[in-house]
Amino acid sequence: MDTSALRHDTSAGDTHAALRFLTAGSVDDGKSTLIGRLLYDSRALLSDQVDALRRHSRGEALDLSLLTDGLEAEREQGITIDVAYRYFATPRRKFIIADAPGHEQYTRNMVTAAAGSHAAVVLVDVTKLDLTQRPVTLLPQTRRHALLVQRLGVPHIIFAVNKIDAVPDAAAAFAATREALLTFADRAGLHPAGIVPVSALRGDNVTTPAAIGDYRGPTLLALLESLPVLQPDADAPWRLSVQWVARQGDGTGHQPRIFWGRLGAGTVRVGDEVVVHPSGERARVAAVLHHGAQPIEAGHAGQSIGLVLDRQLDISRGDWLGAPGSLSARSSFGATLAWLDTEAAVVGRRYWLRHGHRWVQGRISAIEHRLDIDTLAPTPAQQLGVNDIGRVQIQCAEALPVSRFHGEPMSGALILVDPGTHRTSGALLVD
Repeated sequence: MDTSALRHDTSAGDTHAALRFLTAGSVDDGKSTLIGRLLYDSRALLSDQVDALRRHSRGEALDLSLLTDGLEAEREQGITIDVAYRYFATPRRKFIIADAPGHEQYTRNMVTAAAGSHAAVVLVDVTKLDLTQRPVTLLPQTRRHALLVQRLGVPHIIFAVNKIDAVPDAAAAFAATREALLTFADRAGLHPAGIVPVSALRGDNVTTPAAIGDYRGPTLLALLESLPVLQPDADAPWRLSVQWVARQGDGTGHQPRIFWGRLGAGTVRVGDEVVVHPSGERARVAAVLHHGAQPIEAGHAGQSIGLVLDRQLDISRGDWLGAPGSLSARSSFGATLAWLDTEAAVVGRRYWLRHGHRWVQGRISAIEHRLDIDTLAPTPAQQLGVNDIGRVQIQCAEALPVSRFHGEPMSGALILVDPGTHRTSGALLVD
């Protein structure tokens, strides 16, 4: 079996919806060049952008990385610091790309890029690997980024073995690297959508097919065009975090309030019963509104909607609305923690936690273990350092309607913020 080719049941999702994907990997693996190649070959660039690239190249090969390395500091250092977003389309699909930083110092930006992504392309620079040893050892940042996108619930992961044109025996190099990736994926519980040998510089297997060893799978672009976008479970109990409260009308007479937010799960219709968290009050949905306060029959998971209730209740930003039984609240829970701060996470220290649009105080009540990215084994830990991944217990000052992250990401994800520095210190995924 050619395990590098696509193996998907596309009946599980929509293969025509816009695909959000991120690129990740180690520093200088060629992420920005790969995105530049996709933009260039899909003709998503304006003529003045192409002219600027040609002037900068001075007759040599185009430096496509300049299309995404927009910050002056990035151009000076030759690395990506911020998350750069780009958009392009093919006749089959629209794409939104997030070019995530490769340096360990900016892993928090990569976590930001992964939020809401449907797929991740993790680049592996074959020229950085010791191909004389068997099995080949992957770089720590490659393993870290793959584990992070898995923990963050990104549905599809693709490994792009880059710079395949820069090694003497491309077929042997790809075969050895693919074997290492499959071994790692099996141990980590990953199910790659594909392992593709590419040359971002030349375009081989990015948009143009190229035979490398026994690889006869799709190009990276064809693979991205084929990935299904998984649809939310329409039968799940609905819930909504209130982001904004507005009044309906021209300022005179009775003005019903509209509670706007993104529907995290399920389907809500006029007449449905509503439970409010944290008050526990109940009402019924009098109207469901969409863009421009236009009435619609029903709101579906993923949509930004407004709800009007059949009676006045004291509801504000940060409250949750949901179907009866959907907002079971807890003040303590277990979660996977991706730690992003240079100051270590320790038991007992207080942080601000953001859940939906609500801020509460909380603390790490226990650190159960840290994940060793080399052995993939849980190891005992007293604290979590920057870029560590571990499992912790959280204690909140008030109960929150959390749910399992992989069942409903909106209510299953939280961020921790340091109250002194106001830095985003960690990302919590409720399990």
